Amino acid sequence: IMTESYYHSQEFEKIDFTNKKMLGKEFDTCVFSSCDFSEVNLGNVVFSDCEFNICNLSMAKLVNTAFKDVKFIDCKLVGVDFGDCNPFLLEVDFYNCHLNLASFFKLKLINTSFSNCSLEEAHFNEANLSNAIFKNCNLNKALFENTNLFKADFRTATNYSIDPENNFVEKAK
Repeated sequence: IMTESYYHSQEFEKIDFTNKKMLGKEFDTCVFSSCDFSEVNLGNVVFSDCEFNICNLSMAKLVNTAFKDVKFIDCKLVGVDFGDCNPFLLEVDFYNCHLNLASFFKLKLINTSFSNCSLEEAHFNEANLSNAIFKNCNLNKALFENTNLFKADFRTATNYSIDPENNFVEKAK
């Protein structure tokens, strides 16, 4: 398995990717369900219009990984450094995900949706989170430093601490 370099409109279910070589592969309109990517090197992999359902991507390595319009649903993404991703056309949304200790350093995450997520000790330093929505998210000890939070919505988020002196919070809710 995984002999191709390009996969289109395929479904991957209950696959353990921890022993698979992923370098340089491209996935377009694919769905991953109950798959294990924990600690997998996803360097230079491209995911376009993909969906991850109930997957474990904890501690996955994302150097130059591209996520173009990708949804993560019920996934575990503990300690993932999204700051290493390819920033070009980066678009991700998270629903019911565990993103504790994840880093979004310097990323442009405009209009990103975080819904029912645990973001404890996540790093958003120097990120652009304009119009981002944090719906029912736990942001305990999450770090915001030089972060653009223009029109970001924290109305149903809990446990966040944001210093308005060190962040751009204009029109944030």
